[in-house]
Amino acid sequence: MEELFGFRLQEMLQQAELGPDALTGLTERLRAFVRPYGDLLVGAQRRRTQEYVSGLLSKLDKKTGESIAYLHDQDRQGIQIFIGQDDWDHQPFADLLARQIGNDLSEADGVLVFDPSGFAKKGAKSVGVARQWCGRLGKVENCQVGVYLGYVARKEHALVDVRLYLPAEWTRNRARCQEAGVPRGTHFRTRHELALEMLDRHGSVLPHAWVTGDDEMGRPAEFREELRRRGERYLLAVPANTLIRDREADPPVYAGRGRPAERPFQRMDRWRAAQPETAWTRIDVRDGEKGPLMVEALQRRVQTRTRNRLGAEETLFVTRERQADGAFKHDYYLSNAHTGVSHGEFARVAKAEHRIEECLKRAKSEAGLGDYQVRNWVGWHHHQILSLIAAWFLVGETRRGKNPHPRANGSARARHDREPVGSATAQPFPADDRATQQPLNATERAGSLLSPSRA
Repeated sequence: MEELFGFRLQEMLQQAELGPDALTGLTERLRAFVRPYGDLLVGAQRRRTQEYVSGLLSKLDKKTGESIAYLHDQDRQGIQIFIGQDDWDHQPFADLLARQIGNDLSEADGVLVFDPSGFAKKGAKSVGVARQWCGRLGKVENCQVGVYLGYVARKEHALVDVRLYLPAEWTRNRARCQEAGVPRGTHFRTRHELALEMLDRHGSVLPHAWVTGDDEMGRPAEFREELRRRGERYLLAVPANTLIRDREADPPVYAGRGRPAERPFQRMDRWRAAQPETAWTRIDVRDGEKGPLMVEALQRRVQTRTRNRLGAEETLFVTRERQADGAFKHDYYLSNAHTGVSHGEFARVAKAEHRIEECLKRAKSEAGLGDYQVRNWVGWHHHQILSLIAAWFLVGETRRGKNPHPRANGSARARHDREPVGSATAQPFPADDRATQQPLNATERAGSLLSPSRA
């Protein structure tokens, strides 16, 4: 195993090496990349789009509107007004981003991932701020929460869109919402409703066979029901205390009178603890940073129960990974997929959620996702979508470095303005790497970047 990983590691290191001309034409590529987004706006806003995205990709310590303005030797008011006050709609930017990602990373068995992420904030003025769970800090804290949609393919992964979660305490306070610029008529929506809204808007342009998310997303049976109604195939993490009935286990011996008894419901973790060692299958999921990513897994047909309500029959998929202290970490998932889906395919989809966590980490560290200093609704959404666009540019540059080809250093001006980022041709994967079930629906980085205005 160590010898095999050593060979794999050498391959990955060779792919990670940048040639001497890797940064050639970088500024020109950035201009061409941002242009289709700027074309959605008018006048000086087009130039501001270029300036802001290039600032997000710079080496600034804090990528706020003020620091980006100073980077371009400008007065801060112009950029700050563009982000926090100008009345331009961010949603067409997200639509274009979704089309580009769908075209460029397209795989029929791609995975859509929903992942809430928090931004710690002081005070009570920033739109949507409240004491709530902040995954970034791992505790309940004063923060804002965005619900993100990501797309995961074998070749790469990217963030597509985001919705700001507005707690009920906000939507009940009309004056507070008005002060923060929340659009009139905005009602309370759960994080799951926000996720479904993004799915309905972008699902058709993002080829996929799966929907997944963490246990916050998978916990409500109602969310899984909504996905089934939409013909989506899901694999969603759920808490260990979810109640299940093993539908494959033999029922209790019939007493001879009355209705035959069924297996009692029990917590997932207690059911798992009772399974024999022979029930686990070892899976090599993919290469990881510290070696091949290996998990052990088992699956079973189960029925869930919540608040005395019986759920639909689903597939329970459980994984375990040995930690440094020798103990096992267990994760639990529920799926509406049929029993023919392999352990390996389930494991691939389960790990897609971790890929989006990587995307969020990259966007926060390299594209300024959490560096905003705006308090209102408009400013939050403007900054967020431009940061997602900047992160998508980094994805294209990363792929370009990994997949050099004769045209890689060609002038970006020779391409059509609306061509998706990343011009490397997608290579088909072997059939046995594909999902075992068709979808139910019809359906690293470069160094500091130069300012376009200074190039």
